[in-house]
Amino acid sequence: MNYERSNIKKMTGYTPGEQPDSAAIIKLNTNENPFPASPAVAAALATIRVDSLRRYPPPTALPLRTALAACHRVHADNIIVTNGGDELLRLAISTFVETSDAIAIANPSYSLYEVLAQAHGCGMIKLELRDDWSLPTDFGQQLNASGATMCLLVNPHAPSGQLTDSDELRQLAADFKGVLVIDEAYVDFVDPEQGHDCLPLIREFDNVLILRTFSKGYSLAGLRMAYGLAAGSLIAPMQHKTKDSYNTDFIAQTLARAAIESRAYAAETWAYVRRERTIMADSLQKMGFHSHPSQSNFLLVGVPSLFTAESLYEALKQRGILIRYFNQPRLRDKLRISLGTQTENARLIDALRDITGAGQGLRI
Repeated sequence: MNYERSNIKKMTGYTPGEQPDSAAIIKLNTNENPFPASPAVAAALATIRVDSLRRYPPPTALPLRTALAACHRVHADNIIVTNGGDELLRLAISTFVETSDAIAIANPSYSLYEVLAQAHGCGMIKLELRDDWSLPTDFGQQLNASGATMCLLVNPHAPSGQLTDSDELRQLAADFKGVLVIDEAYVDFVDPEQGHDCLPLIREFDNVLILRTFSKGYSLAGLRMAYGLAAGSLIAPMQHKTKDSYNTDFIAQTLARAAIESRAYAAETWAYVRRERTIMADSLQKMGFHSHPSQSNFLLVGVPSLFTAESLYEALKQRGILIRYFNQPRLRDKLRISLGTQTENARLIDALRDITGAGQGLRI
């Protein structure tokens, strides 16, 4: 007997990046922060007593939401805390999308979006990005013509790192007749000179939901904590109807609050990543790799014509260096490389110099 729903039976499921057990592996494949979390997080962890775990945590993470509200200058009712960004995406879909409806994405994009649509049993509409990874000028019109009731838009874009500016997103929010989810998982790494800020959109529009996470910028990927910002009318049904009763635990809430209250430490790591991003892009360019301008903590690079992206990915893996290769249209000739420590980045560059200089077996 097979008891799966028909749409689940047809699914492939999400394929996460490899997570090696060995500390000797250089891991530049899942866009993690190369530094540990703030010392304030370690101090907060040390104060947690086992006895405090016998009680349920605050069901809506109000102390953390209050700290986040102060940080972003919004009201706590504009915030929902979730078990990672993936839970927020699931909540948004289950709350606002009928199974007879469809979700739209700017293709290519974060592959989990399609998996979540399949699991929900709704449709998926893929609207192609332009050659430079920017949104089509008529993207809002395309969305409305498609009949989609929700658009999931990662910004900065993954896997390219392309940033869509807030003015363009403001116009999109005004044009689109559905819920616009702006996934800002990587927004902490945007150059401050860009002046990028989408938070005013949640005050201007009742159809904008912004996703933020502690996984990347705050070095807490292992904690699984994220949050959404939106008008109260969007937050309320997720907060009080579709969210699990106690969706985030006491330890995670406590450590996330320590992280947001020591944000200056995290900001130093963001500045480091931005500097290394420039150095890495320049080094790759000198070896014949084309690096797309990125505002994230990773680079999407086209490989030299004498090599294939897959062969370079495998050659690096054999040397104990993990990066990401996507076997899908528009990405098969590219590699995505997360920014690591200076030592890790230097070892990657050295390995690529050696492989591309002597790797005759990799030639097409």
